[in-house]
Amino acid sequence: MDRLAPGVVAGTALGVSDVLAKVVLADGVDVVSMLSFRSLVGLAFVATWFRFGGRPSVSPGVRIVSMIVGIIFAGLIFFLFKAIETIDVPTAILSYFTYPLLTGLAAAFVGLEPLRWKGILCAAVAFCGLALLIDAHPAGLALAGVAYAIGAACCRTAVLLVTRAYLVGADARLTTWYSMLSSTAIFIAAAFAEHAWNMPQSALSWTCLVALSLATTAAILFVFLSTVRIGAFRTAVIMHLEPLTATILSAVVLAEVITPVQAIGVIIMLAALIAFQIWR
Repeated sequence: MDRLAPGVVAGTALGVSDVLAKVVLADGVDVVSMLSFRSLVGLAFVATWFRFGGRPSVSPGVRIVSMIVGIIFAGLIFFLFKAIETIDVPTAILSYFTYPLLTGLAAAFVGLEPLRWKGILCAAVAFCGLALLIDAHPAGLALAGVAYAIGAACCRTAVLLVTRAYLVGADARLTTWYSMLSSTAIFIAAAFAEHAWNMPQSALSWTCLVALSLATTAAILFVFLSTVRIGAFRTAVIMHLEPLTATILSAVVLAEVITPVQAIGVIIMLAALIAFQIWR
């Protein structure tokens, strides 16, 4: 159980941060301002991590690829939080969690890895579960929000494929550092370009913003520790705690209660996603 703890903490922390982000966005903070603050906290966190843990060397190629990954990652988190801003948290996060399916299908298409019939079947079942969740949405189909979430999933797929192709064996701390540098630069530039720095107007929102910034940056550390302890595959499976945690907390904190039909869709989708990663 101790070996699984870092992954459990990471998945739970990300689910908590998704719900906290909804609270912050509802207070009038725009996505770019929120992500700029979050990114600066993340940079400070990783810099401190290096200070106490030592900073290893990196090749110029790894540095460049990591910064490219950071640019894609900026699109990922922008689309993800726009989805959270637009629609309810469970639908946004579960739509985003189509990325394992998209990654597996894309990897098979470009020849990085094979895809067996079991994987194709699991992918079809997972998309049926997502369709059930969306069709039963009590507020109707929010196309824009789902589109943002799918856009985030596509960016996550690109990040995973680039990492798999060019960053295998690279120190995860360094790739995280350089990717965060480029993504933070993008958000800061966007904030200046928009001439807007909309910060929370209440103590509650400030608390949520600081908490989600710390939660997401801590999750980076725990994902790294989990990958070292149990490997990338098992870590990826455990990360399905994020949508589960977000769904439960959104009901408690945001009163975004899902219907019984939606709950069936959630169960089908999560089960199919986990099976896809095991059997593909």
